[in-house]
Amino acid sequence: MKHIHYIYTLFFGVSALLFFGLAYPHHLHYQEQYQLFLFDSSYMWDVIALPGGVADLLGRFSTQFFLYAWVGAAIIAILLSVIQLLTLGLANWGRFYGLSYVPAFLLWIFLLDENALLGGVWAVVLTLSASLAIDKMADGWTRRILTAMLIPFLFWIAGPVSIVFCILQIRRANHFIWNIATMLLFVLTPLVLAHCLPVLDGSLWRGIHYHRYPTVTPTMLWMAVLALVILLGVQGVKGVKDECICRYKSHTPNDILLTFASFAVVAVVMTVMVWKNSNFKAEKTMKYDFMACHQQWNRILNTIDEEKPNNQIGVTVQNLALAKQGTLLNKMFEYNQNGMLGLLPDVQRDATSPMPTAEAYYHLGLTNIAQRTVFEAQEAILDFQKSARCFKRLAQTNLINGDYEVARKYLMILKKTLFYSDWANETITLLGNEKAIANHPEYGTLRTFAIKKDFFFSDNATPEILERLYLSNKKNKLAYQYMMASFILTGDRESFYKYAQNK
Repeated sequence: MKHIHYIYTLFFGVSALLFFGLAYPHHLHYQEQYQLFLFDSSYMWDVIALPGGVADLLGRFSTQFFLYAWVGAAIIAILLSVIQLLTLGLANWGRFYGLSYVPAFLLWIFLLDENALLGGVWAVVLTLSASLAIDKMADGWTRRILTAMLIPFLFWIAGPVSIVFCILQIRRANHFIWNIATMLLFVLTPLVLAHCLPVLDGSLWRGIHYHRYPTVTPTMLWMAVLALVILLGVQGVKGVKDECICRYKSHTPNDILLTFASFAVVAVVMTVMVWKNSNFKAEKTMKYDFMACHQQWNRILNTIDEEKPNNQIGVTVQNLALAKQGTLLNKMFEYNQNGMLGLLPDVQRDATSPMPTAEAYYHLGLTNIAQRTVFEAQEAILDFQKSARCFKRLAQTNLINGDYEVARKYLMILKKTLFYSDWANETITLLGNEKAIANHPEYGTLRTFAIKKDFFFSDNATPEILERLYLSNKKNKLAYQYMMASFILTGDRESFYKYAQNK
């Protein structure tokens, strides 16, 4: 029968792989760009110095691979499959085999939230692994002493999700005083830590690094925990285990059919829940931002030809791609426009929406404004992490501006990453090398586009700023297109005809 179970698990894992790889890849890119995993002892110690830190560190380490969506999808598929197998290993499910997938499915739904962190899933893996390991031990004082030691230890490495371990030990102990002592030990652990650590009130109870919003309780993660407690805990009730679960041993054709039926029912119900909880609108928005970040202009144009974007980020990226291809003025009204807000939107105080606008500022040659926008976006990341994408762009803007020591600071940090170290090593050789920068196809060109005189920047004065940018270097064709588009969108006919002959 086990080989059939493994086939079902493989099917579940492949389904998760295909979902995140095909339907949700840009959610994975989104996760990667708002963290900065460093192979640095100080960084790692800062992470594990808080309860749940080991799970958080494992989550951050795994998330860096989300730069490549299929690798990220494979990691998620493996983690969810491992959780299902651990859940299966903690009890003999028999004819209710399909229920072993419920916690894994709920964690799948948890990960549909772009602000859900992978550390929460790793916390469940660590907790179930410890539960399965100690479940193999015989009852006795050795087991009880080890349990008492593991409760605070698991809380430290996995956070409050470790309550599953505590309840599973109570399920097996069948000793009233020991059970009370076990629960008291678990409750006292966060109470003591709250007086010793600088953490937000209540964060030790809901988890410090399970969700990007520090004050949000990740509902689906705790639903998965509750499912584990109920599904595994109920099997410790005398009679239920004997009559409903463990009686299933004959492996007859009917048994195989019942196993398939239970799996199919859970799979259908949970698949519907996954689909209903998926945010495909946000996925499309993240796709535009990702393509702009990686300068995939042709892919953007192919995408907008298939489905015209109707949100601010999509329209901003659309217009930038049209301008980079030199067709903004000719084709802008073939697509949706949102006035000046679709060309250069007002910068909002969050970590996401300013990034496409910062891309436009950067390529236009408004380097200082791009730098300020990116810096403020990074500081708005809700769980106070740093961003690999932001660090890279800040290194570039400081390099263009000639602020080489500041650029070096960012590059030296990026050298400690896995996927940005080669770029950082290559870029650091440009610092102070004016000839190499001048000959660089991107940095040298953008340096010539810069406005040489100081000015007061206001979002309401965008056409005037674009005009000044164009007049500072009339070879800046991108600035010309944006300037003329701004005159069209604001109805400034006089200014439009003034520069029309320059086309």
